[in-house]
Amino acid sequence: MARESKASGGHAVAVADSGAKPTLKTISQISGLAVATVSRALSDAPDIKDDTKVLVRRIAREIGYVPNRAGVRLRTGRTSVISLILPTERTMITTHAPELIASIASTLRHTPYHLTITPYFNDQDPMEPVRYIVENHMADGVILNQTLPDDPRVKFLIDRKFPFATHGRTNLSDKHAYFDYDNDAWARIGVRRLAASGCRQIAMLAPPVDQNYSQLMIQAATEEAQKLGLGLHVAVNATSDSEADHIQDVVRKRLLASPEVGGYICASTRAAMAVVAASEDIGRVVGQTIQVYAKEAVTVLNLFRKDMIVAKEDVAQAGEFLARAVMQAIRDPDKPPMQGLEVPTEDELAT
Repeated sequence: MARESKASGGHAVAVADSGAKPTLKTISQISGLAVATVSRALSDAPDIKDDTKVLVRRIAREIGYVPNRAGVRLRTGRTSVISLILPTERTMITTHAPELIASIASTLRHTPYHLTITPYFNDQDPMEPVRYIVENHMADGVILNQTLPDDPRVKFLIDRKFPFATHGRTNLSDKHAYFDYDNDAWARIGVRRLAASGCRQIAMLAPPVDQNYSQLMIQAATEEAQKLGLGLHVAVNATSDSEADHIQDVVRKRLLASPEVGGYICASTRAAMAVVAASEDIGRVVGQTIQVYAKEAVTVLNLFRKDMIVAKEDVAQAGEFLARAVMQAIRDPDKPPMQGLEVPTEDELAT
């Protein structure tokens, strides 16, 4: 028995179907390329032409070639793994995690790298999974999210020259790869939009204040409200990451105690839905007697209540960028780190 694969010239080449495992040499014989070229093409080396990479990958796929990762690791010390470190979340449908994972995995699909997810729990030191990966050589690079301004994980990775990228900025952003959403712009747009809807008193459900993006959006919203002569209350006993029933209770009490509050800024889909539920419990109507401004990664909120004011965060773009940024940090550590920022505009808002 034999199988056929087409080399670069388009000619069929018989491949012995003896049950032997295909190797780099097999691909070399079919393609007419040197074994070293085949190896570098499969490793996505920057000096190999794209059409050569496409040819080699196609042949590898057709003959069922699977690299011996244990052997590669022994020879090079590389794992061909990129790890995304994520906090555990039970309410995954209203978070950006599924979209982020799918985008990163899709970007890595036709590269030598595979994605693993490393979780950590709320009662766990966030440094633990980072130390475990680095000290045990479990991955070639990592992606972090929920960054802190002075994030010890970032300093640890920089000090050890370990490739990484962050979903969010830090105080050391000039030294590392990142992709971020401009939460400063998002918050300012929200204050202006609520003011235009007639709100004079605004409440805000921000992320936990130790996180960098929370501090950015609180500061921006505060400055914009002061500029427009509006009152702004930032919730202190609930965050956009709190459980929905807790948010509902806090919002209900706030609206009953301060009926002049006419709008809410919500930093998560879950928070926005909880605000709507609490408001409607006491007779408020979204888009009429209460305005709700939020952002989301997955289109849900306007299906839930069509009069909510919603900004879309393109988490797929973030995942694709972060995957490429980590690969560059692994292959070309001396290059300037890749850095990207998604900036929302008022024209993009859905209502």
